[in-house]
Amino acid sequence: MNSEIQKLTILHTNDIHSLFENMPKIATIFRDFEQKLPNEKLLKIDCGDHMDRMRVETEGSYGLANIEILNRTGYEAVTLGNNEGLTFEPSLLSELYKKHADFQVIGSNIYDLKSNKIPSWMKPYLIIKKGKLKVGIVGVTINFSLFYELLGLDVKEPLEVIRTLVEELRPQVDMIIIISHLGLPTDQRMAKEIKGIDCILGAHTHHLLEEPLFIGDAMICAAGKLGQYVGVAELEFDFENHRMLSANARCINVSSYSNDAEIEDTIRKYKEIGIKKLSEPIAELEQTLQISWNKESPLGNLLAQGLKNWTGAQIGIVNSGQILKPLYQGRITREILLEICPSPINPCRMWLKGKQIREACEQALLPEFQQKSIRGFGFRGEVLGILNFDGMKVEYLNGKVMDIWVENERLVEEQEYLVGTIDMFTFGIGYHSLKEGRDIKFYLPEFLRDVLLDQIQNPEEILRSSNLRWIERG
Repeated sequence: MNSEIQKLTILHTNDIHSLFENMPKIATIFRDFEQKLPNEKLLKIDCGDHMDRMRVETEGSYGLANIEILNRTGYEAVTLGNNEGLTFEPSLLSELYKKHADFQVIGSNIYDLKSNKIPSWMKPYLIIKKGKLKVGIVGVTINFSLFYELLGLDVKEPLEVIRTLVEELRPQVDMIIIISHLGLPTDQRMAKEIKGIDCILGAHTHHLLEEPLFIGDAMICAAGKLGQYVGVAELEFDFENHRMLSANARCINVSSYSNDAEIEDTIRKYKEIGIKKLSEPIAELEQTLQISWNKESPLGNLLAQGLKNWTGAQIGIVNSGQILKPLYQGRITREILLEICPSPINPCRMWLKGKQIREACEQALLPEFQQKSIRGFGFRGEVLGILNFDGMKVEYLNGKVMDIWVENERLVEEQEYLVGTIDMFTFGIGYHSLKEGRDIKFYLPEFLRDVLLDQIQNPEEILRSSNLRWIERG
């Protein structure tokens, strides 16, 4: 009887976001399991957002640091998160994964816009043989369609793709695993609506499930964020009755584990490569540009000017919290720009009504908005910060907006203005009325630090950044 039962252990991680400090500990846990279990009883998976371009190791190697660590840790399959899919151009991802990855990349709902085919460096699904066990694996990412289209990709509605693939795979395999970079609410809906799924390994919303959720026949698992945990899912299959015999899961806190020396060496190597790559001088500043999160400052203004110029808008608007530190007088490098502006946030352009702009300006004077802590949606700063502008002046008195001027004319409440700003606002994060724009155009793959790079090379723009846009009435 026992010979007709097989146990499969799945190690899974998600949303590590290039926190390299935890990767050697994850590798140690993987090694421990490899010593205890043969390969035919062990499966190692990452559920996306392993890469994050806020780190010099990732930015300076164009993601190769992450790929090599995934290889050396022993992962067998990954799916893409939005941090991989939206912050690297498809041609670069193709180069990275096709040439350097020792694991399989599953992109079940990611299609090339022109060919309507899944790119050749990804698989629509996998069927992996583990001992006698045939395991079907589907990997999906959240469909930020408007963004992906700008990169030439068509990311299809994931649940419909999963439903179709589960129906196709179910007769061919003994169990079906979904690698989901969709978030917990969608995973719960998936388990409820789609029959035939045995296990969902979750990501994107950074949820930690120290005990799994069971909905229908599916077990939902997730291991938090930043590599703080490794998920362990254990599934037992009964071949005689062709059914799942048992399923359970847990998460291992990595903090007490030692560092794997090989992974440490790899990280050190890529940190040196990254620093060397990003340390070339790109500009020389004759003066320090200060940043403030609770009042107007030249560096915040410079970024707002850049967004206006970059997008060809009438007005530039950005929150000062996007910039973490001043730009000091002297040599400027890409490493410095990465340090002060790490967020993988893109410029965008939209039409906003005057009343929507006014509401955001009124909120920007409130300390609770300036000091508001923001998490996710690409933001890698600490607090929201005040708004910085270009093409617009705001007169205020005692913390209240009195008049707003656009190109020397008073702002008209119902008139529309073309505004260059940031994609984060379109998600309703921060200044709420700025999500209400229409005819939104996103600019990819450029980040805010690319806009700053352009600005600091223009002495006239630097000089103009000291002109006040917030005018306090006497």
